[in-house]
Amino acid sequence: MMDLSDAERHIHCVTNFEDLVSTPFSGEINAICWSRQLTGDFSEVVRKVELSGNITEVEEEELRALQLSEQGQQARDILLNDLKMLKAHGASPVLNVISHYDRDNTYPFFPTDVYSFHVDRSPVPVDTFLCTYYGESSDILPNSQGEKKVLIPAIRDHLRKLYQGGEEGFESFLSENFFDLHYQAKPDARPISLGLGHLWRLAVDHPESRVLPCLHRAPKEKPGQPRLLMIC
Repeated sequence: MMDLSDAERHIHCVTNFEDLVSTPFSGEINAICWSRQLTGDFSEVVRKVELSGNITEVEEEELRALQLSEQGQQARDILLNDLKMLKAHGASPVLNVISHYDRDNTYPFFPTDVYSFHVDRSPVPVDTFLCTYYGESSDILPNSQGEKKVLIPAIRDHLRKLYQGGEEGFESFLSENFFDLHYQAKPDARPISLGLGHLWRLAVDHPESRVLPCLHRAPKEKPGQPRLLMIC
């Protein structure tokens, strides 16, 4: 099991998939972790995949067709089983090999790419599932350690100048451009790495949610070391 400190009390750990998907978010808990120690060589899977651009989606048929060692086959079996479980739950998992995500340079003072702490939003009840099998893993941040960027006075002033419209449409402008989804870590913040092999379920901002959405971000990848990530 993962060693959780008081600062991580918004995380609940479970030991199986059924508890991962059925345990409700409540109170401060907006991240649930199926803590696992996986076997197999996931780096071999990454090496054998034919890459296409900075993000390569690995289809199930391609995964099955890879010629792998015994350790690579163990890793593949885990990946196929995770895909199967998530699909049976009604999710739409995607397995990606990621060298890097595109950076957002539209507004230099306010990037809205996934390297920034952000929350996911949906018009319907849904959760975000993710697992990093190889490479750098994602981070989450306790909500108390993040500040919504659009509420920071200096940033809000920049956005008002950018908007150049009436007050009545300003909030819609923030939402339509996804500015309101992004957060800045406070000076004493302690981001939490999601680690390798653990399957996570994160709370999303949707109309029926009873908890705050989980703040998370993609890591900065190491050169020459792509990530193997399943997400939905």
